[in-house]
Amino acid sequence: MAAADTPSATTLRRRDLCSRGIRLARKMRSDVADLLDIYVERQGLDASVSVAAVEGVPAAAAEHWSEQTGTQRLLDNLAAYRAFRTLLAQMLEEQREQLGDADAALGRALAAVLLQVSAFAYHLEELLELESRGPPGDEGDGPPAPPRLSLFEQKLRGLGVLRELAQWAVRSVRDLRQLARPGPGAGSAPGLAEGQ
Repeated sequence: MAAADTPSATTLRRRDLCSRGIRLARKMRSDVADLLDIYVERQGLDASVSVAAVEGVPAAAAEHWSEQTGTQRLLDNLAAYRAFRTLLAQMLEEQREQLGDADAALGRALAAVLLQVSAFAYHLEELLELESRGPPGDEGDGPPAPPRLSLFEQKLRGLGVLRELAQWAVRSVRDLRQLARPGPGAGSAPGLAEGQ
């Protein structure tokens, strides 16, 4: 009887990976908030400026979040962070082209967040493998190359990317908490009763 109450090795591994993922996402959220402050200041933007949805930036909001399976949440997160990896790399390249080494602090902060996004994407891949579903291929994944934008448009796109990344970090914490819970909604496929 005691063995039935003991979580399986897979369950313990999932909880451990979720716990580490939550810490990574919280740290990333904190660093993105700091980066947003630096970015707004160095780019000469108003922090309250409204930015329209940026093409290629996945929205963190989910209409039917409570109905998603754990695997679907992981897949959505992975797709988002792969897109952010590409977008942040573009931002870093644009920043280097515009300013060279003149603004090393902004470049370092962007590079640090890019590294965190890459590490988090890898972490999500580990969770997907644990769920007996390997991560989808990375080829062709991500936003299309943006058209050549004016300097101001690049700044606004960068602001939109960072704001949405901050929202994704919050969503990721919520998704990983849900996945770490035992019971329905944490598994890889919904049961018949769940869908009704």
